Amino acid sequence: MELSRRTRLIKNLVADINQMDRFTDLRLSRFSESEIDRVYKYPDHIDSEVLDMGNFKMLRLSSKEGGSDWVTLMFHGGGYCQAFKRNYNRVAGYYHEVSRGGTVFAVDYRVAPEYVFPAALDDAMVAYDYLIYDLNIDPSRIILSGDSAGGGLALALVHLIRSQWKKLPAGIVVMSPWADLTTSGPSYVNNKEIDPVFGGGNDELIFNNPYPGETDKKDIRISPLFGDFSGFPPMLVQAGSDEMLLSDSEELYLKAKSQGVQVRFTVYQGMFHVFQLGGKLMEESKEAWREVGRFYESL
Repeated sequence: MELSRRTRLIKNLVADINQMDRFTDLRLSRFSESEIDRVYKYPDHIDSEVLDMGNFKMLRLSSKEGGSDWVTLMFHGGGYCQAFKRNYNRVAGYYHEVSRGGTVFAVDYRVAPEYVFPAALDDAMVAYDYLIYDLNIDPSRIILSGDSAGGGLALALVHLIRSQWKKLPAGIVVMSPWADLTTSGPSYVNNKEIDPVFGGGNDELIFNNPYPGETDKKDIRISPLFGDFSGFPPMLVQAGSDEMLLSDSEELYLKAKSQGVQVRFTVYQGMFHVFQLGGKLMEESKEAWREVGRFYESL
């Protein structure tokens, strides 16, 4: 589909902002500052609270009026260096909406450079165990979700859950997942100049990320793409055609499908990295969220 005038304007704005040195310096300096405790006004039918989990905090959204029994465990993006930011309050709200009032837990996991691997994955497992052991939620009602690094974290968590012989969640939703921290896919070269988010040299976070620390980047707990996906639950994978990380999604889809996983992969033409955060501003992001809703229904 041809991009609408509004979408083109937003895409150009994203590119312009990400190329501003002052904005980049400001963003990087505040990456590890969490905003999960900042007051966010949700519609009156939603209950929200912030849970203190010890090493990290977690936002919980639930419906005051019943809603579905789906539970979404959500991991935000930010290259493993960005803590929970205010815009992810809205993303959690989208998951609540498309799951028809299901409860959402959004994890503000520890981030680098202060906390390198395996801090984020440890926090993710604590959050999952909290749902199934403390709250007695059946994993068959849990959907793991994440965008960018959060998508990679969701996939790494499933590898870890399986290695510990725990029951797997019902499904996985990943948006532009960063599943290969070795950056070996062809899109890291082919899409470098057209990517509005990381293109034009604004890719330090991708190629010099501190999260792995001294651990091999090919470790499947860091780069889940290199793992075995046999037995994984159904997955929805979304990506934009113009992003540097496109290869991660493409290779994830091909590998998971070849290993018997029920997986749907949608590339949104002309879209950039994690365009879904645009919410209701663009037709493409609205359609992406409608697709997530259909995935919940299919389960």
